[in-house]
Amino acid sequence: MTSDDLLARHRAVLPSWMPLYYAEPLELVAGSGRRVTDAAGRTYLDFFGGVLTTMVGHDIPEIREAVERQLRTGLVHTSTLYLIRQQVELAEKIARLSGIPDARVFFTNSGTEANEAALLVATNHRRSHQILAVRNSYHGRSYATMGVTGNRGWSASALNPLQVAWLHSGERLRGLLARLDAADRVDAAVEDLREVLATQTAGDVACLIAEPVQGVGGFVHGPDGLFAAWKKVLDEHGILLISDEVQTGWGRTGEHFWGYQAHGVTPDLLTFAKGIGNGFALAGVVGRAEVLESVPAISFSTFGGNPVSTAAGNAVLDYLLDHDLQANAARVGAILGDGLRAATAGLDQVAEVRGKGLMLAVEFVHPGTVESDAALTTRVFEACRAGGLLVGKGGLYGNVIRMGPPLTLTEDEAREGLAILVEAVHSAIGG
Repeated sequence: MTSDDLLARHRAVLPSWMPLYYAEPLELVAGSGRRVTDAAGRTYLDFFGGVLTTMVGHDIPEIREAVERQLRTGLVHTSTLYLIRQQVELAEKIARLSGIPDARVFFTNSGTEANEAALLVATNHRRSHQILAVRNSYHGRSYATMGVTGNRGWSASALNPLQVAWLHSGERLRGLLARLDAADRVDAAVEDLREVLATQTAGDVACLIAEPVQGVGGFVHGPDGLFAAWKKVLDEHGILLISDEVQTGWGRTGEHFWGYQAHGVTPDLLTFAKGIGNGFALAGVVGRAEVLESVPAISFSTFGGNPVSTAAGNAVLDYLLDHDLQANAARVGAILGDGLRAATAGLDQVAEVRGKGLMLAVEFVHPGTVESDAALTTRVFEACRAGGLLVGKGGLYGNVIRMGPPLTLTEDEAREGLAILVEAVHSAIGG
């Protein structure tokens, strides 16, 4: 079977709104460490990790063995109506690591479901369907999470079960706050929050949901300390803070285990997904017991936290901690980030190299402006693939190259990928 046959079959049975990367889409058939191989036998350095999901790399023996041990029991599913040892053990670890006092954990299958559960809990706890969300955010594809997604390209419906008011993100490239320095941006964001509460809400708001670093939004983030400044105001009104850690969790930013920790604040709820399963469907929400217990009816997740996924999750988390991958993300991420900044410093087409740890982005614009250049971004994207490097795309205007390599990335692999990316940028600009 040729890749063209598979592409034709894909288009015949799958919806057109499911995008495929590249002018000639790839079928990946094997992986090892930080590398993947396509159906034609070509190997690539993987700097996107299945959208920041293959967090510790491909075909890791400790994870494979943990899953195989569970499979050998013959039991892959019981539902949460029965005790699941792997689920309890993983919940204990996550509760301890969350930083949230008296924490409870509810497992789901995806980040969308985790954020949906967090919204369910917050609205019940506060008896309000009013939500604060952030411009340029992304929180999922379900009805409610789409309603709190502040990015038109990902909002597939104007209908919304929630009443949402929008805050400025505090980013430094675009928007009303971009002209200010970091300290003034925080102050202005707080003023914005107070005005939104006074003018766009009835006062009894349930929560603010925010990403410490906006994922789909192109790894945009406000100044450190922004969440703490917001939370001072939220606490005056009893409003909960949800930190969406689907992409920023587990040490990816290098400097902290959770993205919220850069802000000197503890959220009431945090959501997690992606990397903790390293490809197995695993996600959830952590919160203070009094908040997470605010569900006034029976609820459960048929597949959430099943024996196989939590066996994988336990192995992933143990591997992550045993190998101090947070420190590796900081060290290797600095090679990539510093190298990219140095290599693109004189290029007018590069508006910004940003991010933290192994969560990095490059934004492309027309020279002398902040007008997005999506066409140049696509040329860079395709040139990376031609050079043997897989990266992601994103940003509100589709003009951002995103990188979220496995946290096991080596220094040599970082330099290898950096060289391919820099060559791709220069060739795309030259072309």
